[in-house]
Amino acid sequence: MMQMPAGMVGIRHIALFVQPLESAVDFYTRIMGMQIEWQPDADNVYLTNQGDVFALHRVDYTPQAEQRLDHIGFVLDSPEAVDLWHAYFVDQQVRITEAPKTHRDGSRGFYCLDSVGHLLELIYHPPIMKTLAR
Repeated sequence: MMQMPAGMVGIRHIALFVQPLESAVDFYTRIMGMQIEWQPDADNVYLTNQGDVFALHRVDYTPQAEQRLDHIGFVLDSPEAVDLWHAYFVDQQVRITEAPKTHRDGSRGFYCLDSVGHLLELIYHPPIMKTLAR
């Protein structure tokens, strides 16, 4: 039996179908502080933030209900950062769906919706931070 190979460092690339594209790009650049890494054409934008790649692709139809995306998680570096991002999002009138909460494992996070309806979690997660500190 083959052993699991080493080298996995986490989720570093997510791609979403969005409608309208311009609203999503504005949200992730202006509100979330991401930068456009590459825009090969008017229907595709690749954003980045510290090495991650977040692709947004325009669709001219409503994506099928069978798509099973629950939420997208953005890791923060401290519990305090969670509260700062929450306050910032409230100030920016981002729709909060669940207020900041500390969990038994020491993680702390909250949920909100982006400008086109995707559920986002902003979370401090101690095991992830330990891995990134190595």
